[in-house]
Amino acid sequence: MSDSVVIPTKHKALIYNDPGHISTTVEFVDTPKPGVGEVLVKLTHSGVCHSDLSVMTNGWHYQAPTPKGQIGGHEGVGEIVAFGPGAAETSGLKLGSRVGIKWTASCCGNCVICLEGLDSYCATGKVSGYLYPGTFQEYALAPAHYVTPIPDVVPSEMAAPLLCAGLTVYAALKKAGAEPGDWVVIPGSGGGLGHLALQIGGRGMGYRMIGIDMGDKEGLSRECGAEEFFDIAKYSKDASVSLAEDVKKATGGRGAAAVVVCTASNAAYAQALDLIKIGGTVVCVGIPEGKEVPIPNATPSTAINLAARIVGSSVGNRLEAVQLMEMAARGVVKTRVKLERLENATEVFKLMEKNALQGRVVFDLQG
Repeated sequence: MSDSVVIPTKHKALIYNDPGHISTTVEFVDTPKPGVGEVLVKLTHSGVCHSDLSVMTNGWHYQAPTPKGQIGGHEGVGEIVAFGPGAAETSGLKLGSRVGIKWTASCCGNCVICLEGLDSYCATGKVSGYLYPGTFQEYALAPAHYVTPIPDVVPSEMAAPLLCAGLTVYAALKKAGAEPGDWVVIPGSGGGLGHLALQIGGRGMGYRMIGIDMGDKEGLSRECGAEEFFDIAKYSKDASVSLAEDVKKATGGRGAAAVVVCTASNAAYAQALDLIKIGGTVVCVGIPEGKEVPIPNATPSTAINLAARIVGSSVGNRLEAVQLMEMAARGVVKTRVKLERLENATEVFKLMEKNALQGRVVFDLQG
């Protein structure tokens, strides 16, 4: 423990007190001491992700139920206030270093899967905020080898959402098979993942971006780099118009090189193959809740006739997290955030469930 920092014996944390429902409570929990190779991080900010809602409500039926008392959150930023045995010597970190805790809280780093850069699939990995204490709290433990350094010029509230939302879409865009100048479509463009995907893909990777979302999110989508925007409500209300035809017109008649589905919507997946050009790619990112529904037109003949690829993408790895923070330090990507208090969490999640949020909500943990 550090002699210069007073570490309380208890601290505030956001608890899922009724898993399966949107219900949270703020409680005081014991402040842990770091073990071998661990650091204790005094968190100042934590982003709020749709995955947190899914974990809280047991929305993903293929996962084990979330236990009562789970501390959620996986986009945490703060300063190191204590080291466990061996952590300082092997990590190069110092007291006061500002670091981030990601969705993948830890991986071994040594197995073949980790060495291939597939950190989130490590058999011994831990998920922050699911069966492992998350970042909706004032103090959290993390493995020293797996935290992400935060550049000095990137504000903590803007860095937090990059640790999952930004990292996830950056990894997905790298799998899109697109070249600079190609068109890339982002369903869910005004959400937490989508508004970052527009910036990373357009300003960071040279793609021409198309946003798809509800009409009230057009402004944010265009601010973040969407050259074209399509209001999805228009197509659900008027059968005489075709989203696929409009995307084809916008892309010179060919279709997009890639569709990166950032929304957890079965309807978005059902539309995706119709939006790509010959040789295009659909990247699956958002995970719909409830019973699994196959992509209806993903037949062998469709894939063959389109020379299409359908690619799954989870969160990015350690290297991609560092690359993304460097991109943020250059001003290429800026998170649109709204700060909230932990005590308002239940209301925030209810708005998220209604798809009424734009950009990213970030909990300010300093109050």
